[in-house]
Amino acid sequence: QVQLEESGGGLVQPGNSLKLSCAASGRISNNWAMGWFRQTPGQEREFVAAIRRNGYTTHYADSVRGRFTISRDGAKNTVQLTMNSLAPDDSATYFCALGNGVILSEVRNKRAYAYWGQGTQVTVSS
Repeated sequence: QVQLEESGGGLVQPGNSLKLSCAASGRISNNWAMGWFRQTPGQEREFVAAIRRNGYTTHYADSVRGRFTISRDGAKNTVQLTMNSLAPDDSATYFCALGNGVILSEVRNKRAYAYWGQGTQVTVSS
């Protein structure tokens, strides 16, 4: 079993920044991918960003590229999502996800991730 613990959500004004963190524990392979997805009421959960442990490659949705940065702690199974220039459209519940053995072509697919955090709310409002 894998546990994911998220932190860092909250209320922020437009144009400001916020950092989310996700710590994974449990039965984790050496070939994991961790990603962030977000969801608003009545909408599908959408891909935001992902990083793979092997290769250190990162992936972003077009809507956040250049504003958000995903990174990992090399010594721990922990990833961060640094969100800059936040806009009201970024308001959502953000979910951390982990998949063991996620191949490169599937990192944006939520169905490739078997484990999910409980979600953390991000609200961008003045």
